[in-house]
Amino acid sequence: MDTKSHNGIEHSNTNISKHTKMTNNTVSPITNGQQSCEENTIPAFPWFAMDIGGTLVKLVYFEPLDLNPEEVELEGEILMNIRHYLTSNRAYGEDGFRDHALELNNVRLGGRRGNLHFIRFPTSKMSNFIDLCISKHLHTLTFKVFATGGGAYKFEHDAVERLKLSWCKCDELETLIKGLSYLSKLNPNECFYYEEPENNENSNKIPFKFNIRNPFLLVNIGSGISILHVESETSYRRITGTSIGGATFLGLCCLLTGCSGYEEAIKLASEGDSTTVDKLVKDIYGGDYERFGLPGHIVACSFGHMNLPEKREQASKADLARATLVTVLNNIGSISMMCARTENVDRILFSGSFLRINDLSMRILAYAMDYWSEGKIKAIFLEHEGYFSAVGCLGEYIMDENDLTDISQS
Repeated sequence: MDTKSHNGIEHSNTNISKHTKMTNNTVSPITNGQQSCEENTIPAFPWFAMDIGGTLVKLVYFEPLDLNPEEVELEGEILMNIRHYLTSNRAYGEDGFRDHALELNNVRLGGRRGNLHFIRFPTSKMSNFIDLCISKHLHTLTFKVFATGGGAYKFEHDAVERLKLSWCKCDELETLIKGLSYLSKLNPNECFYYEEPENNENSNKIPFKFNIRNPFLLVNIGSGISILHVESETSYRRITGTSIGGATFLGLCCLLTGCSGYEEAIKLASEGDSTTVDKLVKDIYGGDYERFGLPGHIVACSFGHMNLPEKREQASKADLARATLVTVLNNIGSISMMCARTENVDRILFSGSFLRINDLSMRILAYAMDYWSEGKIKAIFLEHEGYFSAVGCLGEYIMDENDLTDISQS
């Protein structure tokens, strides 16, 4: 994310003395210094929350739609320009993007109505994001930013020193569950599964009615993997995890194929054939391994052919990318399946930014869960993928118990 201006928005030099801290009930003057994260009052606009992961920053912005005339006047030019900049662009420089298709309109949060916007950029560009905030004069306002993920700690000092704001750190797994609970109730089409994941032409994406009070596994696929057993919004525990996750796939693809980014790696994988790289059961047994019910077409050894020079020459970059993806997903699927059996649950929810624009990975996981469980364990996927912790992070402080009542969406 760079600091270039878009859509002709000028940097405002408005005197900040007229800006005030707004709550849903009262208006009080802004004071210098940081606000306490422990305050119970509804924080001032703008409302931002960030999940700063090892690879991606996921940012959620709440755009208020119900400002009264007094609040419109108090909002001032700076906040108005910020709102216009964030909501009128889908790209911010070369690295920042707003996931327009995921936007939720006319939702209720903290007793207010507005639109939820979902923005992402590489964690490596966090310093550029802070520069952008300064160029838009956010450092002249007193407000809170709610942050979670490892980057909430790593970038705290830089953000607070340069932006002069209140930096509120939230627990990553707690906000993940809270965000999942909120969005699954808010959005009736949030959860889905594939009826025929092996069908490349039409895998039949089916909406799934989700109830957080029925026990399930939540497999969060980010740079690494965390697996949680969830019984309710407040009752959950981390079972295990693995270091072989989304960043593993991208890192190995960059090494093996020379690709430069996630989208390119996924595109390569979608065009490749992993069987030129992986050794299958039939390559070892000449067919199925019937005694243990292992069909010949499943992988016996990831990258098992790559010890042979002639096989290495035959494997294309796309084949290597596909084999890397299958290797990572097989590991995730195997661990998830064992956890589901140990915990005696029949639903596995997969979340995380790794699944963004990644129908291929979802179908591979869905097929694996369906095949190895003989249809008894269902893989459930989520429309908002990696944004749940950011949503839950925002809701940690400003979500009202009535936010999920009388909801209408355009």
